[in-house]
Amino acid sequence: MSHLSSIDGQLARSITWRASRHTYTTIQLLADRDRVLDAFRAYAYFRWVDDRIDLDRTTTTERLAFLARQADLLEAVYHNSPPEFAAPTEQMLIELIRRDPRPESGLASYLRNMMDVMRFDARRRGRWITQSELDGYTRSLALAVTEALHYFIGYARPAPRTPARTSAASAAHITHMLRDTNEDVAAGYYNIPRELLTAEGLAPSNLDHPVYRAWVQQRVAQARRGFELGRAYLARVDSRRCRVAGFAYCARFEAVLDAIERNQYDLTAPLRPRSFLSSGRTWRTVAAALLSALPRPRPGPEALSEAAPRSRPPLPRADRSS
Repeated sequence: MSHLSSIDGQLARSITWRASRHTYTTIQLLADRDRVLDAFRAYAYFRWVDDRIDLDRTTTTERLAFLARQADLLEAVYHNSPPEFAAPTEQMLIELIRRDPRPESGLASYLRNMMDVMRFDARRRGRWITQSELDGYTRSLALAVTEALHYFIGYARPAPRTPARTSAASAAHITHMLRDTNEDVAAGYYNIPRELLTAEGLAPSNLDHPVYRAWVQQRVAQARRGFELGRAYLARVDSRRCRVAGFAYCARFEAVLDAIERNQYDLTAPLRPRSFLSSGRTWRTVAAALLSALPRPRPGPEALSEAAPRSRPPLPRADRSS
């Protein structure tokens, strides 16, 4: 490991630890052994970018100029022409791509979709957004999260590509926006479509209005359906560690939906999700994760004779076995 690689790896761990102990623990325990440090880099880099965008003193022009530099940096490294100078935080992105320069990889998809998410956030402060923009925002975020999950956890066991592949991540983003609504409104970020606000004569801050609460109820139902589809998809994922990470991810956000329902969809009320271990729904989800992580029975001779053998790339020596 080079000196620079060691430094940016330590920085990535530090940023992740300060930002999210849950993310740090998930990466440390469940990521493929040869991708743990890269997973920290991937999370920490965009944590830093997001924090820079959220600085109150920045203007839209300044935020977009910063994002343009980051997007240019990403493309420059993929074209094998990194800049002579990069900040230590930018070095995390450079090292990520250096270690896997394939432009069609899951990593590349994660990086480009997250850059789209950051770009949208940089533009939208103080602006009412349309339903189409809101849907595109969730789509980009869900693609990024899903690609990261499968790239860093259980990479050698390819996951099915079905329409439900991003359902859990989409549901989590909807839930995340509902959870952070009060904080986002105060910062000038509005997560409700402009069409509804205009039609009903509402302001984005009218969180306790019956129309706003009815919309929240619809969003909760949409997220519930997404988690249902997502869990069914995750049950088909071959990697045990990936299944456990995915089910735990769903459980955390479903606890938030439970709290919103207890508050009767009033986002002005204090949001107190029950602890991870006290929610009945969470226990059921965790139980499903653990059961799905048990070794699957091997098919009998009859099944093997009727189906073509399934090919799987050999596991790298440094990877875990599942």
